[in-house]
Amino acid sequence: MSSNAPLGRAPLRTVQVLGGGNAGSSAHVRSLAEGLVARGVRVTVCAPVEADRAYDFTGAGAEHVHVPRSSDPVSVAALRTACTDADLVHAHGLHASFRAVLALGGRTTPLVVTWHNRAHAEGARAHLLRVLERRVVRTAAVVLGTTSDLVDRARRSGARDARLAAVALPGRRRPAVPDDPDRLPPKVRAELGSTGRPLLIAVGSLDGLRGYDVLLDAARTWRDLDPAPLVAIAGEGSLRAELRRRIADEELPVRLLGRREDVPELLAAADVALVTSKFESRSVLAQEALYARVPLVATAVGGIPDLVGDAAELVPYGDAKALADTVVRLLADPERREALRERGARQAAGWPTEDETVAQVLSVYDELTQPRPLA
Repeated sequence: MSSNAPLGRAPLRTVQVLGGGNAGSSAHVRSLAEGLVARGVRVTVCAPVEADRAYDFTGAGAEHVHVPRSSDPVSVAALRTACTDADLVHAHGLHASFRAVLALGGRTTPLVVTWHNRAHAEGARAHLLRVLERRVVRTAAVVLGTTSDLVDRARRSGARDARLAAVALPGRRRPAVPDDPDRLPPKVRAELGSTGRPLLIAVGSLDGLRGYDVLLDAARTWRDLDPAPLVAIAGEGSLRAELRRRIADEELPVRLLGRREDVPELLAAADVALVTSKFESRSVLAQEALYARVPLVATAVGGIPDLVGDAAELVPYGDAKALADTVVRLLADPERREALRERGARQAAGWPTEDETVAQVLSVYDELTQPRPLA
């Protein structure tokens, strides 16, 4: 793909719309912006200012426009102004996509939507989310789902064109592979209090979708082992106080680490990585674990089985006994852990690269845009 616009055509101008609340989609937009700019595409990223501070869209060569996460008239008006001269708008996630639909009302600008994960809610809010999903997918020219179940969901909701578009894990998110996977960093383990005992790592916001209540149920079983494995959970969220209270009351071998910027180092020190979520599409931690050659135990939900293949131990969501038993067996079986490391490396090698992801997205853009005469 040429890095410049073809002779006689103005550079393609795209607007990327982000809600700012999802680390995976934010990292993807940063990677996408860098790849598109390198190919001669003009990119504007509309996202909260905090997202630009964290992911440096301007450092990737994109223009950044502050648009709050809210769908109030002021935010929608700011987004509408940013999209005025766009050849194409690409929104990431349900709420960002709905804002884009409102901002583009009455315009013929093509809208591409990427679903990185499923939005979840209970009761009346769940009905509202379904209404928003239908509105978004029926407006979008193309819906890109990062997993086959998201593509199927978009089609059931009325999408005119829904396609699978797996998203690469940006290189800056990939943990470095240690020269010797069995040589665990003693400094990290000492800091966490896991010297001389197995270390289990989980990463993700402390909310009801992560299955941390089930993880604590499993940890009650591990509490009686000698030595007892330590579970370290990196992340913040609304359930922190409740989880902390359970950990103290039940004397569980679990530490809440809060938000951490050193996940690669935590993974490098871990004996096992854990994903206990109710739903995941392309789980960032699962990908990081396989890249880092860390054995993974994960729930068999959403896109995880397709993502990891036979390179992880899969357990049913909500089954604390299955989770506990699987981890205990894995810790007692060094040959199985080594086999998972090798399978993980092979599985990760088959995932799309950042260049392949950008090329696929750009081919969709080319389909939807007409030649643009020079001004």
